[in-house]
Amino acid sequence: MAEVVLKAVRKSFGKLETIHGIDLAITDKEFVVFVGPSGCGKSTLLRLIAGLEDITSGDLLIDGVRANELTPKERGIAMVFQSYALYPHMTVFENMAFGLELSKVGKAEIEEKVKRAAASLELSHLLDRLPKQLSGGQRQRVAIGRAIVRQPKVFLFDEPLSNLDAALRVQTRIEIARLHEAMGATMVYVTHDQVEAMTLADKIVVLSAGSVEQIGTPLDLYEYPDNLFVAGFIGSPQMNFLDARVAEVGAGGLTLTVQDGTRLATRVATNGVGPGDKVRLGIRPEHLELAEATEPGQAGVLVGDIEVIEDLGESHFIYVRHANGPLLTFRADGLSKLKPHSKIALRLPPACCHVFRENGGALRRQGGASLSAVAS
Repeated sequence: MAEVVLKAVRKSFGKLETIHGIDLAITDKEFVVFVGPSGCGKSTLLRLIAGLEDITSGDLLIDGVRANELTPKERGIAMVFQSYALYPHMTVFENMAFGLELSKVGKAEIEEKVKRAAASLELSHLLDRLPKQLSGGQRQRVAIGRAIVRQPKVFLFDEPLSNLDAALRVQTRIEIARLHEAMGATMVYVTHDQVEAMTLADKIVVLSAGSVEQIGTPLDLYEYPDNLFVAGFIGSPQMNFLDARVAEVGAGGLTLTVQDGTRLATRVATNGVGPGDKVRLGIRPEHLELAEATEPGQAGVLVGDIEVIEDLGESHFIYVRHANGPLLTFRADGLSKLKPHSKIALRLPPACCHVFRENGGALRRQGGASLSAVAS
């Protein structure tokens, strides 16, 4: 397999620049996911690696070789598309074998490679069927198998699960993760679904408007988002945000006040902010705790009105209106007896609070401890 390196890569369509000088190193056998909202440039970046779009400036290196002018075939990549792109008149076997036939591979070798790939993807009993006789998940596995038989240096996936229903997405996601472990392949995967990114990736690249917002492991991005954008994008449901001001700066961290005057302690270091400065407080739904008092003013506790409850069985998502301001999301366990249109008090553990400057940049928590450690 291969290492993929991007150095100051830019892409312009006429006068419009869509990729703004991206630097990225994807190590051998790594599973890297590009994630971001629609229009952020993630698919364009993947197409630049594949050779389906020309790089305007910068360098792309695959296995240490500059690949800017190489054809997709010469780059040693295989791409799995969102739309499957199977030939409808060919059987599963023929679809998987077609690329090898174009490369003049011998019939015995083609049969051996196709059958081995089909076995790994549980397609052996479907080799004689046409695409129209397959389910969506089976078609996507055929597209993946067609890539596997070519034994490429790098696998590229462009939102391969977006056409599948919820159950098939989970199943196929597991199959892709298992495939990566078994093959030890270098894989680059594009999705707008941050759950896919969190569950599949060794490393996530968060993109916005053609620029990289943050690169890190799923846990790094979850616990230490660099800015408001990453904090809001990573995590489901997304992080709660409140407008706040710095009330005090102490050795234990910043103390903030929110809209209704409630004081909230955090373990976030000063980081150059002082009393009176505007900030944004963030806390994830799973880190809020149910408190007993329902009267406003208790330090560390927000009081609000329950507007909607989503019952998911094992848990509830409780949507709470705080001080006529933002709608907060609280994840409660499945045994919760809370009711809509009642008062609720939520405690914000200082160790689980995130604080962001007015410009969106994150202030680091003291000591750099992980949420899983400090919350326990």
